[in-house]
Amino acid sequence: MAILDHHVRYGSKLGLLCLLLMVEPVLHAHVNQKTAPLVAPVEAPKDTLGRSTPRGSVLGFLSATRKGNAEIAALYLNTPLRGGDAAILARQLGTVLDRRLPARINQISDEPEGSVPDPLRPDEDVIGTIDTANGSLDIIVERVDRGKSGKVWLFSRKTLDSIPTVFQEVSGSALEKFLPAFLVATTVASIPVFEWLALFVGLPALYIMTGLLDRTLGWIVGRWRRRLGHDATVKDPQILAIPIRLLLLATVIRLLLAKVTLPFLARQFWSTTALLIAVAACIWWLLLLSGSAERSLVKRRPSLSGSASVLRLLRRLIDGIVLFSGLMFILYHFGINVTAALAGLGVGGIAVALAAQKTLENVIGGVSLIADQAIRVGDFLNLGDVQGTIEEVGLRSTRLRTLDRTLVSLPNGQIANMKLETISVRDKFWFHPVIALRYETSLAQLHSVLANVRELLHHHLYIESQSVRVRLIRLGAFSLDVDVFAYASANDWNGFLEIQEQLLLDILDIVEKAGTGSAFPSQTLYLGAAGSINVDPRHGRRHHKEATQAA
Repeated sequence: MAILDHHVRYGSKLGLLCLLLMVEPVLHAHVNQKTAPLVAPVEAPKDTLGRSTPRGSVLGFLSATRKGNAEIAALYLNTPLRGGDAAILARQLGTVLDRRLPARINQISDEPEGSVPDPLRPDEDVIGTIDTANGSLDIIVERVDRGKSGKVWLFSRKTLDSIPTVFQEVSGSALEKFLPAFLVATTVASIPVFEWLALFVGLPALYIMTGLLDRTLGWIVGRWRRRLGHDATVKDPQILAIPIRLLLLATVIRLLLAKVTLPFLARQFWSTTALLIAVAACIWWLLLLSGSAERSLVKRRPSLSGSASVLRLLRRLIDGIVLFSGLMFILYHFGINVTAALAGLGVGGIAVALAAQKTLENVIGGVSLIADQAIRVGDFLNLGDVQGTIEEVGLRSTRLRTLDRTLVSLPNGQIANMKLETISVRDKFWFHPVIALRYETSLAQLHSVLANVRELLHHHLYIESQSVRVRLIRLGAFSLDVDVFAYASANDWNGFLEIQEQLLLDILDIVEKAGTGSAFPSQTLYLGAAGSINVDPRHGRRHHKEATQAA
């Protein structure tokens, strides 16, 4: 038993020791994880020759060969050749690329990982395909690990093996052989003089030729119109607008690039120039088209200036969309990621919308007023406590000319929530005077006045007979009130005032011929002692019996 107990105690100690040995590294790692400072990841070294991306390698190689630095250009080749052999191969590759590589430098990946089109070959990137006598040849760059220099993109060995054969095909096809030597040898800012001449002389000359073509076609069409219409005053029309001339210019440049062999950088420049000219021409043409559509719609309804404001707003929105789309296309062509720009534009749009809340409210209110045609230029209306004539209906505010000849501007958002009373759009004018007759008027006189006024209105040329109503409506405090109701037809307010004036004069004549007259505010005072109260049948009033002489 003692021996057994001894073995048990020894086994326990041994197990505890093993447990401590297993736990100690874990605790040590945990402590080190807490106490050790965070170490920033080591960035990959940047290549001084720009070979970190496929586009950088292509541009660096072309720049070195253009400057004649064959030794530097050889550093862009993944070849076992060294020294003069590598330099010769670099010159041959430079010539082949300069003559045959498609001018699509913006489509070459500018990422360190490349475009990665084939997951089976992630370290290869095809930068273009050229036509040779033996078929198409892919120009491939591959990513090679250079140790301390990091991974760089170099022209692949598969491509370099075919370059000497292709070089024999393209070595004698350069445009420079057909130009004077001084135009090719002389350079300004590392660019041959003939390329500068093509830019500053050839391009304007082509544009001037499109202008001459436009004048020739215009003269032919104008002469044909003058002969058919027998009108010598008809002017020559413009057949080719400026955007069309620019499109013709871009088309000619593209055709010349397909026929004439130029260096790669020159082809890239002229290809980009033609694209920019074409984009500018399309944008310009769309802007002119939207302006022409706006003018055409405004001419159809010239009296609605509010509609013109909405059309102007719609045109500006379309112009903005066209310009923005053209800008996005150009940025995409140059390889700029527009996703971030669009996201920033959305956030910026929300911020602008919140900041311009009142302005947007007025614009939306103006659009609703114009769409509903609630107000128009020339309308005379009551707008809240303002009365005047509408002079302009804008997108943000509306301007009224008051009767005092002052100009009042009201925000459209406020007008949209106000009560509008348009006076000038009345189809009839309300003739509604109240004839106040004296209490001395007898019943016979009253009947005569009522009958004659009715007859006057029923037989009047500008009074709607169905609307005529002449009634004694009340016994007023000092008059017998006769209400006259009728609708008059007139072209405008001034015409109605003229009709109303003549009717009022005729009514006064009727009252005078009936032997009565118009009442005016008056009061009779009776003085007397207390006594019996008699009723005066003439006045219909009670009064005390006179006890004393009225003062």
